[in-house]
Amino acid sequence: MAASAHATAAFPEKPIKVVIGFPAGGPLDQHARLLTDKLQAVLGQPVLVDYKPGAGGSVGADAVAKSPADGYTLMLANTGVAVINGALYSKLPYNTLKDFTPIARTAMQPLALLVTPKLPVNSLQEFVRYAKARPGQINYGSAGNGGISHLVPEMFKTATGLFMVHIPYRGSAPAFTDLMGGQVQFMAESIPQAANYHKQGKVRALAVTSAARNPALPDIPTVIESGIKGFEVVGFYGFLAPAGTPKDVVAKLSDAFKQVLTSPEVRDRMVSQGADPAFLDSEDFARFLAVETPRWEKAVKASGAKMD
Repeated sequence: MAASAHATAAFPEKPIKVVIGFPAGGPLDQHARLLTDKLQAVLGQPVLVDYKPGAGGSVGADAVAKSPADGYTLMLANTGVAVINGALYSKLPYNTLKDFTPIARTAMQPLALLVTPKLPVNSLQEFVRYAKARPGQINYGSAGNGGISHLVPEMFKTATGLFMVHIPYRGSAPAFTDLMGGQVQFMAESIPQAANYHKQGKVRALAVTSAARNPALPDIPTVIESGIKGFEVVGFYGFLAPAGTPKDVVAKLSDAFKQVLTSPEVRDRMVSQGADPAFLDSEDFARFLAVETPRWEKAVKASGAKMD
């Protein structure tokens, strides 16, 4: 016991590495850099970001799962890496619930449901009525098969009984272009981009997918307020370590993230990047993952999406 207590008191004694399974410059990278800057001050050691892109984040996740369980290699995961990939890839080299120890959930990412301004609808109820009268004639765009912008509309279809056609794009930028032009009529997208285009009148936001309204779109109701009971679907970011990481090391890391997320500067910058600060400690994050995993598996199955 004394040796374990000494290990915690001494941890960390060297730099900590945060692995991201995507290229530099994306939203996950922005999130990592915002937190690691402050994390270094709390932990007293450098925190380095390491990119291992490939297979929807699976390459990076596999590398972390196989790393020593000592707290010095962490993964920053998004919804896809943590709870969607398991249902999407038939030969996934890791299992989130078995191969990782959750450290902290750091953010939630609500989405906005958008339509092209060319549609004669101004509310979600109006859109549902409009789409129901035109089964198979409404197309929705996404940033690609199996991602959150594909699966949230699939969940919406299930909740409303709508028949809409999925048009996958290579990223959200070309999908947005076609939404603005009216080639696709509907889309689910993260709040900052959605709010920006909505304010310019290029798209029309009808609802947000969180339980509460979003400060970036204060006049836009939630999906639940719009009459679809229980529809709360948000993406998330969180940090995980290899399974078997000592509990005292996990607690120290989790507490460090909690401290960082109390900084008003960090919270403001997170919100501007489209992520709402939403800390959960290790145990609560583990419970959250256990609930979210089957929920997203169901959405993947309903969508018919498969990646290999």
